[in-house]
Amino acid sequence: MTLLSLIGLVECKERQVDSIKKAIREALELIDYSFPEAENIVIKPNMCYYWDYSTGQTTDPIFVAALIELLREETSSNVKISMVESDASAMKCKYAFRYLGYERLARKYGVELINLSEAESEPTKVKVGNESFKFMIPKVIKDADLRVNLPKMKYMSFTKISCALKNIFGCNPYPKKFKYHSRLNEAIVALNKVMPFKLCVLDGIMASGSGTVKLGLVMASLDPVAMDTAAAEIMGVNPKSVGHIMLAEKEGLGETSFKVRGADLDYFKRGYPRKSITEKALLLGYRLACALGLDKRLI
Repeated sequence: MTLLSLIGLVECKERQVDSIKKAIREALELIDYSFPEAENIVIKPNMCYYWDYSTGQTTDPIFVAALIELLREETSSNVKISMVESDASAMKCKYAFRYLGYERLARKYGVELINLSEAESEPTKVKVGNESFKFMIPKVIKDADLRVNLPKMKYMSFTKISCALKNIFGCNPYPKKFKYHSRLNEAIVALNKVMPFKLCVLDGIMASGSGTVKLGLVMASLDPVAMDTAAAEIMGVNPKSVGHIMLAEKEGLGETSFKVRGADLDYFKRGYPRKSITEKALLLGYRLACALGLDKRLI
């Protein structure tokens, strides 16, 4: 008999460190999580572009602050914490860190901001299905005692949804990530295989879809496949239609079967701002943004 992966769902309507910290703690308790001994912790928020947290597109620095406080309470006040992201085709870390409020956060909490595109890395090879990849693996991620994935849940033209599995695509130091778009599902799964983040905590306080709403969701799981499956259901997307979710399960990264503890999944499903825009329109919008070099307007 296969044990179902646990998903912890907690409602949190207040954008305050103490309220969010309490919600994260409760979500972790719901999945029976025990904090390990750790000297080095890596946090991977979602900073896919220069959109402010209020758009629902990027992880809120207040959410990260709440997690940092919780980690120090549960491990050690002296634990080393690094927040990581990499440059992308239309986003540069040095601007995103500043514009999204992460530089202020790092100063206040004494944590390190690391641009993975400039960090020490070592090569590795990995195969997913019939596709073979060569990646550079950042040493800061490889050497971490605990890796925490802090995704958002969003619609995406190439993959239908973006959540825990897709967030790790941003750990690839190579900045010209459009190189992988022809085999994006395989690349996402490959990066999760070589850089597994065992703890996933979703920032669903603000949610983006047909509009932006305060959804007030905190979700936790040890299984990124289960988390993405639950996120897809909340968003009204059939998980079986999401290529990287099904491929990740096939490659042994997690299970699409899950058990919810805490709040009702349907409650958040009813509140999620579903998008009716077609994939073609999303793809055209993405290509237009890259063509216009929108990142340069913020420099």
